[in-house]
Amino acid sequence: MAKHPTPLLDQLESGPWPSFVSDIKQEADHRHANPDGVEYQIPVDVCDDLLGILEMSYVDGETHWKHGGIVGVFGYGGGVIGRYCDQPEMFPGVAHFHTVRVAQPSGKYYTAEYLRALMDLWDFRGSGLTNMHGATGDLVWLGTTTPQLEEIFHTLTHDLNTDLGGSGSNLRTPADCLGQSRCEYACYDVAALCYHMTIEYQDELHRPAFPYKFKFKFDGCPNGCVASIARSDFSVIGTWKDDIRIDQDAVAAYVNGEFAPNAGAHSSRDWGKFDIVKEVVDLCPTGCMSYDGSKLNIDNKECYRCMHCINTMPRALKIGAETGASIFVGAKAPILDGAQMGSLLVPFVPVQGDYEEVTEVVENLWDWWMEEGKNRERIGETIRRMGFQKMLEVTNIKADARHVQEPRTNPYIFWKEEDVEGGWQRDVNEFRKRHQR
Repeated sequence: MAKHPTPLLDQLESGPWPSFVSDIKQEADHRHANPDGVEYQIPVDVCDDLLGILEMSYVDGETHWKHGGIVGVFGYGGGVIGRYCDQPEMFPGVAHFHTVRVAQPSGKYYTAEYLRALMDLWDFRGSGLTNMHGATGDLVWLGTTTPQLEEIFHTLTHDLNTDLGGSGSNLRTPADCLGQSRCEYACYDVAALCYHMTIEYQDELHRPAFPYKFKFKFDGCPNGCVASIARSDFSVIGTWKDDIRIDQDAVAAYVNGEFAPNAGAHSSRDWGKFDIVKEVVDLCPTGCMSYDGSKLNIDNKECYRCMHCINTMPRALKIGAETGASIFVGAKAPILDGAQMGSLLVPFVPVQGDYEEVTEVVENLWDWWMEEGKNRERIGETIRRMGFQKMLEVTNIKADARHVQEPRTNPYIFWKEEDVEGGWQRDVNEFRKRHQR
């Protein structure tokens, strides 16, 4: 029987979709029954009281969680998000209800044995409620008390060889897609780069020193399965320099109906007879494709790498052979200045060796951002405030036509003295020589 009446929350259990309310009730019943004989280290009523305070929040139309202040584990400035209830006498089970972020493995690959060990620890020292996974990527544990934090941390690090994730004004836990472990489109070893960056920047991950949060995300190809271009300050997206590889016999097989488009996925859609012009050529965002009835042609210099044609006809089209990645900077959710996508900074970088070409860009950006960034200002907002040109200067990256988001609308041009006396004048002289010839 429920400890607190929850008529409003009960409505969320109606309908065809799974409900978090049902999940919490199930965990509450499990903890009271305790079939495994666990010696719970936090109040057994934690889930019941969580439902009670959520119901109160719905009735009052306001939250009953207070800001957690500074709570965490010794030596770390992140990884724990403090939560305290403002009605501890009424709901003692959630007087403390801290969230713990646990660093996820690359690609979120777990063994059953490892997952079981994680869940046993959380059942013992926490609420048993989890979020698989948070927006940043971490495995999120919802609800424990302050005395349990050091105990949880000790078991994670010493017994399970696992670290806490990031929180606060620091580097957040790097996240990646499945990469080359399962995906034929992956253009670089995503897991290797993600692991390298995680280990390389442990201090930045656990000891906040930035104006605000900073996220790495790694997509193996332009399909963007972790949506890095939309929600990470520094996204590395796989790409290729050469041409899309075409198997014209396979193209004909798609046209003749021998191969199912989209690799047979989305079977609920009735494609009918596959029309390559309608489904592929006419949907190309740059119009760089044509089909003459027997041969598919691609003007690769105009290709945006949108992946639509490759996704639709994977047996006929493959990514190029000269692979690497593009680096985008500045994506974020709408905190201060509205949501924005990442801006292209490095059109192509080979992702191999010691990754020095990637880390050099990162560290130059950090040095500039920590000097110029305002409090709670993401690096994308600093870039908008100070200008993309300034970012190119601090990263020592030469301006490229691919950096241009839209044509200039300001008719006034202001030259720096060194531009007039140096490179600009040389360009003018070279232009005149060519035309005189």
